[in-house]
Amino acid sequence: SQKHRRHGMNVQVIARSDGTPLWFSRVTPGRAHDLTAARAHGIVQACLTRQVLALADRACQGASATVRTPYYHHREQPEYYQRFNRDHARLRAPGERAFALLKSWRLLRRARCSTRRISTIGQAIYTLMNCNYSG
Repeated sequence: SQKHRRHGMNVQVIARSDGTPLWFSRVTPGRAHDLTAARAHGIVQACLTRQVLALADRACQGASATVRTPYYHHREQPEYYQRFNRDHARLRAPGERAFALLKSWRLLRRARCSTRRISTIGQAIYTLMNCNYSG
């Protein structure tokens, strides 16, 4: 409908447990599902082969044995499911900081260019975020 007048984009982020971003994927169109994008970038397979436990949101339900997601319909489930979802959210909260840092760049919020150009801009932003100036 051309209502929003800008491209939607899907970016996968790998972050440390303290919220420091380690890796940003190249941008895929916003119509791509999160699990499809994670598989296309090799995140799911890398976690599985290296036996790395990853905490993800509900969009990655059923990704692999090493990707933990919250339970659906947690209000209808027993108390231990609700407790698991609370603990899962508590552990994921610092990792969500990486998304907040990425979204804080106005350049990406107002992007009207192609996803290829946004990927280049994302790489530049990642480099700027990781620069340590001594001076």
